[in-house]
Amino acid sequence: MSTAQIPDILSPEFAENPYPAYRVMRESAPLIWHEATQSWIISRYADVERVFKDKQTQFTTDNYNWQIEPVHGKTILQLSGREHAVRRALVAPAFRGSDLQEKFLPVIEANSRDLIDQFRATGSADIVGDYATRFPVNVIADMLGLDKADHARFHGWYTAVIAFLGNLAGDPDVAAAGERTRVEFAEYMIPIIQARRENLGDDLLSTLCAAEVDGVRMNDEDIKAFCSLLLAAGGETTDKAIASIFANLLVNPEQLAAVREDRSLIARAFAETLRFTPPVHMIMRQSAVDVEVSGGTIPAGATVTCLIGAANRDENRYKDPDRFDLFRDDLTTTTAFSAAADHLAFALGRHFCVGALLAKAEVEIGVNQLLDAMPDLRLADGFDPVEHGVFTRGPQSLPVRFTPAGS
Repeated sequence: MSTAQIPDILSPEFAENPYPAYRVMRESAPLIWHEATQSWIISRYADVERVFKDKQTQFTTDNYNWQIEPVHGKTILQLSGREHAVRRALVAPAFRGSDLQEKFLPVIEANSRDLIDQFRATGSADIVGDYATRFPVNVIADMLGLDKADHARFHGWYTAVIAFLGNLAGDPDVAAAGERTRVEFAEYMIPIIQARRENLGDDLLSTLCAAEVDGVRMNDEDIKAFCSLLLAAGGETTDKAIASIFANLLVNPEQLAAVREDRSLIARAFAETLRFTPPVHMIMRQSAVDVEVSGGTIPAGATVTCLIGAANRDENRYKDPDRFDLFRDDLTTTTAFSAAADHLAFALGRHFCVGALLAKAEVEIGVNQLLDAMPDLRLADGFDPVEHGVFTRGPQSLPVRFTPAGS
């Protein structure tokens, strides 16, 4: 198949199943100029890894000025050097160590239980609609000390933001809805931030208001932008990860049985899901200089579309890459949720996902509780899990049947 025959990343054929196209790109067109998105597309593991690990000398996040700032405001993702290090030091403690263990694990456990209580006695559920789309957003709202009664608004906002980020075809209505979200979210959050500054509590929003590193504190706009980023990145990705873990296990029943028997395997199932069916399939960077990659040269100042979904199935990195196998020996679970990960789903290096350990905690607690509540879990009759999406990707629904526990 020549470059001309590879399905365009904006085509319905690609959206239906991008994996065959990814394979052809890796093998015969590892560098493609894509006119519609005005970007260079790379698909091989070695090339994407190199971009992510770069210390902002060859590849920067300057593209986020137009890609992300219109919906979130200026976020930590756009910063570099000392400015980035200070901001990351302000927000990172809440997502690791004692804060995560003591403050937020009980929040995660309670939110998961509340959702499962609504269907645990029924024998049927949609893991996406009844659980996955609600769980991480509820957790983040609770962590920030926001009113969970506003869940529908949070969900609407982050759906609009993700649509904006994935608006590769440039639909003006999608762009307008995303930019409207920035205004609406600011009108909602800024008064809450100002009130919280006057009356600090033990929630994450209070922590962000009070945090100080080297005399630097975050202003209201900084905090609002971070909360916006947290809702969108933490909602959409964990939602899709949980749905995809169950989709992958349900179509591999022997692996589901192994995880049910030995819950320490949940981390392996999550790591393999991040490799095999990552929630985010592409991340963009900008070249600072002319850079040689597989297949040619990317000129300075260009947008580079890094295909995580393709790189994570590179046969030069993983054996039998198109097979879901939580027991594979070429994926390191112990580092899978750190900047030393060898899958690319959280990016790598200095912009490695700050919420990776939060996501791991949510997934481990959620999968554990769901398995406890759902003996002999199986897909609804005749249902075949199907992924949807191009920029972010996962099942839109996952109807399951089970014998209610204790019945």
